[in-house]
Amino acid sequence: MASGQLAITVLMGLLLIVVAAVLTRIENWRSYTPLAGGGGLVGEDSGYGHSEKPAGITRWLTTVDHKDIGLLYGLYALIAFSVGGIMVLLMRVELLWPGVDILETQTYNAFLTSHGITMLFLFGTPILAAFGNYFIPLLIGADDMAFPRINAIAFWLLPPGALLIWGGFLIPGIAPAQTSWTMYAPLSAGAGISSVGGVGADMMLLGLHLTGVSATMGAINFIATIFTERDDDVTWANLDIFSWTMLTQSGLILFAFPLLGSAIVMLLLDRNLGTTFFAVEGGGALLWQHLFWFFGHPEVYILVLPPMGLISYIIPRFSGRKLFGFKFVVYSTLAIGVLSFGVWAHHMFSTGLDPRLQASFMAVSLAIAIPSAVKTFNWITTMWNGKLKLTTPMLFCIGFVANFIIGGVTGVFLAAVPVDSALLHDTYYVVGHFHYVIMGAIAFAIFAGVYYWFPIYTGRMYQKTLGKWHFWLTMVGTNITFFGMLILGYLGMPRRYATYNVSIGPVDVFSVFHQMATVGAFILLIGQLIFVWNIVSSWKEGRRITDGDPWNLKEDDLYSREFRWFERRIEDDIALADGGEESPDGDSERQ
Repeated sequence: MASGQLAITVLMGLLLIVVAAVLTRIENWRSYTPLAGGGGLVGEDSGYGHSEKPAGITRWLTTVDHKDIGLLYGLYALIAFSVGGIMVLLMRVELLWPGVDILETQTYNAFLTSHGITMLFLFGTPILAAFGNYFIPLLIGADDMAFPRINAIAFWLLPPGALLIWGGFLIPGIAPAQTSWTMYAPLSAGAGISSVGGVGADMMLLGLHLTGVSATMGAINFIATIFTERDDDVTWANLDIFSWTMLTQSGLILFAFPLLGSAIVMLLLDRNLGTTFFAVEGGGALLWQHLFWFFGHPEVYILVLPPMGLISYIIPRFSGRKLFGFKFVVYSTLAIGVLSFGVWAHHMFSTGLDPRLQASFMAVSLAIAIPSAVKTFNWITTMWNGKLKLTTPMLFCIGFVANFIIGGVTGVFLAAVPVDSALLHDTYYVVGHFHYVIMGAIAFAIFAGVYYWFPIYTGRMYQKTLGKWHFWLTMVGTNITFFGMLILGYLGMPRRYATYNVSIGPVDVFSVFHQMATVGAFILLIGQLIFVWNIVSSWKEGRRITDGDPWNLKEDDLYSREFRWFERRIEDDIALADGGEESPDGDSERQ
């Protein structure tokens, strides 16, 4: 087993070296790079003309256009979302009854591990990169990302990363990783290695490493783009709130993901070469927790800040007024970015930390709720006495605010040392709180963004009735599922258990709330099936948009730069359809 693990590690290293060697032999990388020092309007001349893109599958395999790459990120993330969703549905079926073994314990643990990693690294970060890639150049008046080829490379690292993470399920004879998504030592470092997935766990770690490299490359690109490619009239004072949150997220990625990469390398060395970074006689198992959570809690804000930006951007459009307290929303975003690196040890209150350290981490964990509350009050005040339009994007924004309040308030209890240590640590309460933020807030903001900008990237309008069905089913399913988990946590149900057929404890009550959570999960499934049907059918056959202002934003003076770009594209397409000649800037605008 050890020799097999070492062999696959060496092969993956050689593969990465070969890829790097091939890339260095490609023609000048800067040939596709836009001019530095600020960009003009979309469609301005750059080092690479998008009109030269080939057709068909070759286009998608070779494109460096930020809009194409944004769509690729989106498709990839939705596939990962589907895979992670199927895994958790199978887990929920297993938990319908205390002792029924629909899944073997090892299979349950493998799904538990891969579900968490898939949703966080293969869905969460890429779907936000999809919005950032497509819309940030449009919002700041750039002709493309600062480094288009690096942008493409960052995406194409993700598919092999996903295949490695799922490799234990795809390759016969290799057991998938069963370490849970946190990969705690000593379990992941060697003890019980045959039961948690040998080569499968190594493949998962290598796949995670690729996704981390991808995210870091993307973060550098976003920072460079926002700093250097803004149009002359886009200043720091009037930079849109979504770009502010993507910029802050990118800064967090630069500090957090390289640390995760270093910890993964050390863990691979422990597993394959006998080092002792996380062994008792070496650095100790707690070293992994400190390194992982120093990345892991900023990761939560890496995932939630851009959705907060989406909500802050969309709510004013359907409230008929500008965002209340724009500067305070920006300041609170920056405050969250700074404070997020001072809360990691609230995941470790039960590990025997010095009480003085526990108190300091508790204080910062409670303090970080303040800028989040500032944003919540800004959103509510923006809607207060506004001309609300309950479109599908607005419904998802309101659902985000409601679910985020529940997720935030439940998190305050986990940040309190006595409550967490004595009552809630490692129970389903943690799962419910976390998913209220991840599914109840982040996913809602993503859906809001998909529906709000649907006319821009498809040229069509979605089916509005199906969109509202999607919202209500998702809202009901989310609260049934995760509120049931909060109650399970108060009852003392531990998380990560494949069965709860115990001789003591409220087993019958556990069953009721597990069944409640499973029913909610299937309601969520129905909602997401409607979403997929709506997106696919509307993309192919939806009503064509002939007006560059599909949301009537001009009447409230909220017409933004990306819709002005969309209006010019429509005008160019109409002119071409009438037999007119394409404008000089039309090549890159129309694609």
